[in-house]
Amino acid sequence: MVGRIPVMEVSPVVDLGRQAAKATVGEPFPVRATVFREGHDQLAAEVVLTGPDGVARPPVRMTPHETEPNRYEAWVTPDSTGRWTFEIHAWSDPIATWEHDAGLKVPAGVDVDLMFAEAEVLCRKVLEQVPDGGPEASLLRGAINAATDSSRPPAARMAVLQDPALVQVMTEHPVRELVTVEGPFPAYADRQRALFGSWYEFFPRSEGAREEADGTVVSGTFRTAAERLDAVAAMGFDVVYLPPIHPIGEVNRKGPNNTLTPGPGDPGSPWAIGSKDGGHDAVHPDLGSLEDFDAFVARARELDLEVALDLALQAAPDHPWVTTHPEFFTTRLDGTIAYAENPPKKYQDIYPINFDNDPTGICREVLRVVKHWMSHGVRIFRVDNPHTKPLAFWEWLLKEVRRTDPDVLFLAEAFTKPPMMHGLGAIGFQQSYTYFTWRNAKWELEEYLREVSSESDHVMRPNFFVNTPDILHAYLQYGGPAAFKIRAAIAATGSPSWGVYAGYELFEHVAVRPGSEEYLDSEKYQVRIRDWDAAEAEGRTLAPYLTRLNEVRRAHPALQLLRNLTVHHSDDENVLVFSKTAETEDGGRDTVITVVNLDPHSTRETTVHLDLPALGFSWGDTFVVHDEITGQEWTWGQHDFVRLDPGHEPAHVLTVRSHG
Repeated sequence: MVGRIPVMEVSPVVDLGRQAAKATVGEPFPVRATVFREGHDQLAAEVVLTGPDGVARPPVRMTPHETEPNRYEAWVTPDSTGRWTFEIHAWSDPIATWEHDAGLKVPAGVDVDLMFAEAEVLCRKVLEQVPDGGPEASLLRGAINAATDSSRPPAARMAVLQDPALVQVMTEHPVRELVTVEGPFPAYADRQRALFGSWYEFFPRSEGAREEADGTVVSGTFRTAAERLDAVAAMGFDVVYLPPIHPIGEVNRKGPNNTLTPGPGDPGSPWAIGSKDGGHDAVHPDLGSLEDFDAFVARARELDLEVALDLALQAAPDHPWVTTHPEFFTTRLDGTIAYAENPPKKYQDIYPINFDNDPTGICREVLRVVKHWMSHGVRIFRVDNPHTKPLAFWEWLLKEVRRTDPDVLFLAEAFTKPPMMHGLGAIGFQQSYTYFTWRNAKWELEEYLREVSSESDHVMRPNFFVNTPDILHAYLQYGGPAAFKIRAAIAATGSPSWGVYAGYELFEHVAVRPGSEEYLDSEKYQVRIRDWDAAEAEGRTLAPYLTRLNEVRRAHPALQLLRNLTVHHSDDENVLVFSKTAETEDGGRDTVITVVNLDPHSTRETTVHLDLPALGFSWGDTFVVHDEITGQEWTWGQHDFVRLDPGHEPAHVLTVRSHG
């Protein structure tokens, strides 16, 4: 039923409240509602947040929206992981009604005695709520004296009753009438890594690999791959993500560039999981042993890196499941098992799982596999193609894991239609890959930054990967080194989580064929030997730039949040401008402004126009900005000239230092 004070259109509410809205420890999130009533009396509303401990936090007063009538908003912040709820409390506000009416009537000489009599009654009600003998009580008694002292001029009595200090006391101790409570509505607060982190992806078999004199390639191992971790940590990354590390099928194995004719030494695709050497709970013999994997995880932990492991629920034709659990797969009319297809792509080396044949058995087996790797130190899983599996399965699995290990995180690699991407986030995936790779024009980026930060934020946390083993966008193929800087700057400052696939820092950009997004000599099908030391010695690496971006991200709280992004305007359709702001622990404000030339081939000169109130300034203010990339400083205001040369630095990453 509708409450006495109607509260409607509450957000964030996911799936009619059946699913929890996304939240993170320490991250403010907005609660909004339409609140109204009949007549002209004033109303008020607040949000009451209740934690996993069952304790309600101090209420947060909602404020009216500037342009949307009857729309109210408050920002609340969870302080611990777990399931939270929030309620909206709305009430008739006699104090605000008096302030409105008395402000009009007393100066006009209308109902003067009645207005002061009402003020006395309200002040006495508030006086009952405050500690006796304190400064609040003293203010209220002074107000009561003014309200009842008819010997004073009405203007003098009103001056006492409108004193800002008194108004604050009355606001902090409201008189509530006709209270309506709407809720509770669920939200789940994950640990901070669910929101903020820099990811680095590499194939262990390529790190430390070598080519013998006869052309034979010797695979890298967990031991040699661990040697790469120091460089990854030095670049400021937080998560190292490994593609599947399991035995690779021999039946229908793919050769270089996805060919169907592999040679005897071709390693195959890591996503074709399973062979005579084991399945999803085993490691590839070429990489070493399970103990070697444990040592890899331990070394990563010493460097403050988390290891994310690929969870790809599919099987090679010679996976042990094909023999022990044939019911996990789809059998065609001719008796063969169906392999994976994503027309026009065909994956003859992979059998997809049929979740309808034996859902109970599949659920039990997948949970066993996940908990196996959790027991070996894996607390993050990057899930391959989750959109090809039932949402009901993922909802069950993620709830089971969260029930015992709420710190374990899952990243959904689902490049598909928005309802499925949002659905995966709604049922529990803590992070999601996005369409960022395919958003390159200014208008596309502006729309998408707004979408992920303020429209889909309640169901989906973005992770802006600049490239993947599957995705080499034409922008990188033909944009030169500047394109790599441009995309990294946008990803690292536009999203609290972003990712890089190895080789990005070496500007790897050659596609297998024109019009394709597949890399030539893709690492998915063969070992790629990179000479990191030579690239660094010769200055052919973007590593220093990536390092600087990650340093800035760690230093500035504004870049560690999602819902604080504002898009600004520039006069050039190739210059993107956005900012992020956050409160600091000392009560100050952290502000970062990103200005990017999206044209990797041409210098752009233009004027940018900033929404100063969104940055915490008044329209006429000026302030000093510091370029975190070049170290230069300028005094800026509402309208500012920029010149960005992609041959030098195509982006400003500006932090606000001080007022001018």
